[in-house]
Amino acid sequence: MTFPKEFTWGAATAAYQIEGAWDADGKGASIWDAFTHEPGRTFEGQNADVACDHYHRWREDVALMQKLGLGGYRFSLSWSRILPEGTGAVNEKGVAFYDALIDALLEAGITPWVTLYHWDLPLALQRKGGFLNRDIVEWFGEYASLAAGRFGDRVGHWMTFNEPPVIIGFGHQLGQNAPGLRLSPAECLLGAHHLLLAHGRGVQALRAGARRPAKISIAHTSRERIPAEETPAHIEAARRDYFSCKQRNFWDLAWWADPVVFGGYPKEGLELFAPDLPQITDADMALISQPIDFLGYNCYSGWPVRAGANGQTEAVPGGWGPGNPRGTRPWLSIVPDAPYWAARFQTERYKLPLVFTENGFNNTDFIHLDECVHDPQRIDYISRYLRSIQRALGEGYPVQGYFHWSLLDNFEWSDGFSERFGLVHVDYRTQKRTPKDSFSWYASVIRGNGKSLG
Repeated sequence: MTFPKEFTWGAATAAYQIEGAWDADGKGASIWDAFTHEPGRTFEGQNADVACDHYHRWREDVALMQKLGLGGYRFSLSWSRILPEGTGAVNEKGVAFYDALIDALLEAGITPWVTLYHWDLPLALQRKGGFLNRDIVEWFGEYASLAAGRFGDRVGHWMTFNEPPVIIGFGHQLGQNAPGLRLSPAECLLGAHHLLLAHGRGVQALRAGARRPAKISIAHTSRERIPAEETPAHIEAARRDYFSCKQRNFWDLAWWADPVVFGGYPKEGLELFAPDLPQITDADMALISQPIDFLGYNCYSGWPVRAGANGQTEAVPGGWGPGNPRGTRPWLSIVPDAPYWAARFQTERYKLPLVFTENGFNNTDFIHLDECVHDPQRIDYISRYLRSIQRALGEGYPVQGYFHWSLLDNFEWSDGFSERFGLVHVDYRTQKRTPKDSFSWYASVIRGNGKSLG
């Protein structure tokens, strides 16, 4: 089957990972600029001061997107490029950069999908407490209002935050991402609550300031639960576990998604976190649950679960087994059924259409002797995951789009340049772009609206 006519075929990037020009033209420092300049924080001490130099090479990159045939391009704004101190004075050169990029995308027939926050908080705001300071709700609202006022005449698709579990869990609990903190559970829960409040304020600001109809969401992530067998008991066990709140590491999807859609934290999570919860008011929940238009979701992997003899969900012993296919990091086990179950479980629970705002494969890609980049594993991976989305669509689950992560090889946070996700190879010494085999393959899929997948 082909995909729906209106299905969005896209690719995604994030500002800090590709833009470079970290202190150019009035840009302020972000927490990632500070974090990567600290010894021992990243792979081989690498940073994204230059990265893919997209700030200067965006025209070339838009031309690649047009050649690829993208219908949508998801990218993030650098908050500190637009507001160097996080609030107050606007950096007009930063605004001009995004103005030009958005205009070029539209001229190329590509719809911009803008993420306001992809992990790069202005350093000036972190020094005021960052997510632990409730003022971040209004700081983010000011920023969202500015973005809507400057770009909302041309941008109709927005996401407030990317992957809250990573922002809080990796950045504030485990210290492996910027700002590199190791906070108490109570402090992390406070930061998480403020993040969701900021999301709500951001939704309000976007709706008030955009000059065209706006479709707004937040990009969640988790790890899918795959039923060991497709029987009612195992499916229900997987569903129950997918939306459970049993961990104190902030990776439970329901902890983030239920407040946004339902206006309340899940009961199981409130019981789990009870000793450390911040004050939560009805007014807070009303702000957090501002209506969104779709479910944004970053889907990569998962693990098998089953219904145990006692009726409780249990992990399948040994998971996928030794030697299972995976990317260059252990966390990315290849689980082709993940998009199907993500779409099925989430749209059934939340009654909203879903967009896969990220999905991709990390590999050790390099220029071969024939001066090409051959990445058959990535082609196979994407093909399997897209077939899973096909299945979801065929069964009536409303999936509206797919954004491949990533358009370009880029700076992968604390992993530096050690892994590559892109459809386009980037030589970080020369900035030469080389489309990989997967680039041509994905272009053919887009041209046929998925028909070639079978």
